[in-house]
Amino acid sequence: MPARSRTVRRTTVSVGVLACAGLVAFVRPSSPATAMSRASARSATTAALRAARVTPAAPAAHGAGAPFPGLDSLRGASRKLRARFLSPGRAAGLTVLRELFGDSAVSRAGVYAAGDSSGAFHFITMRPFADKVKGRIGSYRIGFFPAEQHAARSKAYGNPEGFLEVTSSNADTPISDHFRLRDFLTKDQVNVWPKYLVLREPLVDKLELVLNELRTMGVEAGRLQVMSGFRTPQYNQQGVGAGGRVQDSRHQYGDAADVYVVNGARDWMSDLNRDGLVNTRDAQILADAAARVEGKHPDLVGGIGVYKATSAHGPFVHIDVRGTRARWGAF
Repeated sequence: MPARSRTVRRTTVSVGVLACAGLVAFVRPSSPATAMSRASARSATTAALRAARVTPAAPAAHGAGAPFPGLDSLRGASRKLRARFLSPGRAAGLTVLRELFGDSAVSRAGVYAAGDSSGAFHFITMRPFADKVKGRIGSYRIGFFPAEQHAARSKAYGNPEGFLEVTSSNADTPISDHFRLRDFLTKDQVNVWPKYLVLREPLVDKLELVLNELRTMGVEAGRLQVMSGFRTPQYNQQGVGAGGRVQDSRHQYGDAADVYVVNGARDWMSDLNRDGLVNTRDAQILADAAARVEGKHPDLVGGIGVYKATSAHGPFVHIDVRGTRARWGAF
C-alpha cells in the first residue's frame, strides 16, 4: 500500500469542543468500565457540539491562539500531556473533527494541532488496524500480534485499535512536555518512513509523573530517556527466549517503556544516589519513584521491573500501565 501524504493543521477551539475529546478518556483496556465510559462520553458529544465555536488560527504559528480553559481537562494527572490519540472508530464518532479540520481528519491519519497560550495540543488520528496487510503497512514491517495467532488471554492482550503514523516531518511532535512521538518508536527500520506506533496516553502521563516525583524526592533528574518504547511484534519476537523478552510483552501494546534518568551529556543512567557508582541502586530509586506514583494514582498501576547493566546498556527500569500490579527483577 503506497504511503499517503499527511498534513498538520492548527486550529483554536473552545471549551465545548475539548469536552468532546474526552471521548477517549484514559480507560485501561482491561477495565470493565470501558464500554460504559465510551457510551456516556458519546452521549455528551451532541450537547457539547452545540456549544462549539471554531476560529482558524495562523497555520505557521505553532501553539498560537486564544486561551481556552477546557484544554486542562486533557492534560492528564501530570498536567503535562500535549496530545490525544484517536482510533479510527472513535474519530468517526466525533463530527467535531470534521467541523474543525475537515473530512480528512476522519478518513486519513494525521496530526491536528489546537493552540493556546500554554502551547500546542495535538489530536492525532490513527490508521486502522485493518490497514496492516501480511504483517506490513506499506514498506514498514510490523508482524503479527499475539491475538492474531491465538486467543488473547484477556482484553488487555487484544489487538490494538490502530496505529499512529509517524513521518519524518511529524516525528518531533510533542506529546507531552518531555516526550515526542519519536521517543517511543521501535528501534529498527531506520530508513523506512512512515513508521507506525502503538502508544497509550496513560503511559506518557505516568512517565511525566515519575519524572516529577524524582524531583520531589530531591533526586536530580534532567530527563527520562526511553530505551525501548513500542516494539512491533516482529521486532519483539527477535528477542524472545530464556532471559529475554516475553512473547506477549506489554511493549507491543503501547503501554510500556524501559527508561533511565540522564543528567548531563552521557546517554546512560546517572548516579542518582551520588555514591560514585552507577548500578541497580540507582535504578531502584527510579523504581521507587514509579511505585510512589502508583500509590498516588491507582488508575496508573502496572508493572515495574529493575534491570542490571550489561556491556550494551546501563541499568534501567521497565514501567507500564497494564492495569494490574506486577514487580520483578532486582526490585
